[in-house]
Amino acid sequence: MKALLTGDEAVARGAWEAGVAVAAAYPGTPSTEIMENMGKYKEVRAQWSINEKVSLETAAGASLGGARSLCAMKHVGLNVAADPLFTMSYIGVQGGLVIVTADDPAMHSSQNEQDNRHYARAAKMPMLEPADSGETLDYTKLGFELSEECDAPLLLRITTRIAHSQSIVELGERKDVPVRDFVRDFEKQVMLPSNARKRHVVVEDRIPSFMEFARKHNINRIEWADEDLAIVTSGVSYNYVKEVFPNATVLKYGLTWPVDVELAKEVRAKVKKLWVIEEGDPYLEDTLKAAGVQVDLGKDKIPLLYELNPTILRELLVEGTEAASISVDVQAPPRPPALCPGCGHRGMFRILKREKAIVAGDIGCYTLAAIPPLSAMDTCICMGASISSSIGMAKAAEAAGRDNKKSCCVIGDSTFMHSGITGLIDAVYNNATFTTIILDNHITAMTGHQVNPVTGETLQGQDTFHIDLVTMAKACGVKEENISTVDTYDLTATREVVRKHWEMEGPSVIVAKSNCVIALRQKDTEYVVETDLCKSCGNCISLGCPAISKDENKKSTIDPTLCTGCSMCAQVCPWQFIHRVDEEYVPVVKPRKVP
Repeated sequence: MKALLTGDEAVARGAWEAGVAVAAAYPGTPSTEIMENMGKYKEVRAQWSINEKVSLETAAGASLGGARSLCAMKHVGLNVAADPLFTMSYIGVQGGLVIVTADDPAMHSSQNEQDNRHYARAAKMPMLEPADSGETLDYTKLGFELSEECDAPLLLRITTRIAHSQSIVELGERKDVPVRDFVRDFEKQVMLPSNARKRHVVVEDRIPSFMEFARKHNINRIEWADEDLAIVTSGVSYNYVKEVFPNATVLKYGLTWPVDVELAKEVRAKVKKLWVIEEGDPYLEDTLKAAGVQVDLGKDKIPLLYELNPTILRELLVEGTEAASISVDVQAPPRPPALCPGCGHRGMFRILKREKAIVAGDIGCYTLAAIPPLSAMDTCICMGASISSSIGMAKAAEAAGRDNKKSCCVIGDSTFMHSGITGLIDAVYNNATFTTIILDNHITAMTGHQVNPVTGETLQGQDTFHIDLVTMAKACGVKEENISTVDTYDLTATREVVRKHWEMEGPSVIVAKSNCVIALRQKDTEYVVETDLCKSCGNCISLGCPAISKDENKKSTIDPTLCTGCSMCAQVCPWQFIHRVDEEYVPVVKPRKVP
């Protein structure tokens, strides 16, 4: 039976058909939907893990316990999981282990554009790169076979276009793969230095078996055509090459580590020109050149940055193609990203901006507070770095004799669970004076409202123990008197709590509670503006709420279809011209001070 699936759905389906018993991941675009779909298969014990390192270690443990297992993450997540990744390459597997890295060329939702093909080379583990959903399903299944046959974990690399594009797949039945018994093997599974030295020899010796597997299953293929030009490619770039150069000979690599350079040499010997077309780094190109293969065109013409597409290839490589242009009479209005209407994070960031605080940011939907009009975030490095970097900022201020009272960091509940706890413990241990603000919206909002340990529910819908953030802060060593909670929809209370923390010595924590307005919060009665009376002071506009705009007379107005009734705009209007739609406006004599 055929079906139309995204690449993420195809990974999940392929893993299910391959007989996977255990799957673990931490959500991260563009990989999130893999585990969301795995959770639908009752035969699979699928879970959201606390971070990518834990997810890989969970999958590795399941593999050593005899089960076929899968873990998935976005490209930066593999940085977090790199420690077990390299060691598992030495240990190998019992049940097959497939690790999915979903790279994000052009950084649609990421802080960098790294090319994770280099991880396979560095860890010396086999890597498969599919070109569409059909291959993704097939390669996932083949990945488990390769993993078990060659005793190595396998890296399956997809990219955003593969993960989120749909194509036709051939559905199969689930393979019955019994979970094997756990086998004790001290020299293989306990990576003491003496054992690791022996396993390194095994790692090097098994490399040819990867290419033998690829040849046996025709994973790499040569599509002979025009002998004037051959193009070496892989992954999604293969589709662009076939569209733009339908008559060229194509060498498509499906196994991209190790690279079977003998195939390229075979092609090179029979054609006049050989090009390498790939997204990202010159990974294939450098490999072929290092093996002595003459490459006539590569990254000297193909962009190093961002995504490729057929239009780019035509403009750069097909003579007579003019640059594509689109002319329209009406310019679409700019639509910068913004926090959702009624988002509770908005209140905290308004207060921090008005307090002129130094704010170390983190990865989450709240990172949008860095852009105007809130403009209330000064740094953003990686998951959990807000707390750790704040330690350094506090120590730098101490060394310079600067006042560090208004220094803080913001981190979401899921991100705090992911990699913030260790930073907070370090702050306590090293007695760093700053305030950690945990933005607790009770969900992993940025990636699509996945549950996490603070939510109290598992991926497969089972109730479970939920972590209390105040108790966790105490367990990390923060003094009870240095911990506060606040409802960020109450701006006055939020300001008072923040100001109280500026005066505290040592590390302090504010748990800023506001359920995600989309996933968990019930809509309240809408608010309206007495537009005729509005003085255009801009206080409500400064919140950056998409529900609030200005009319042709520069008066504020509220879109009732977007308003969630959070009341923040009413709290910041000095003249109280904003009120609930079901309440009458009561005139005031003079403006009030607003938080």
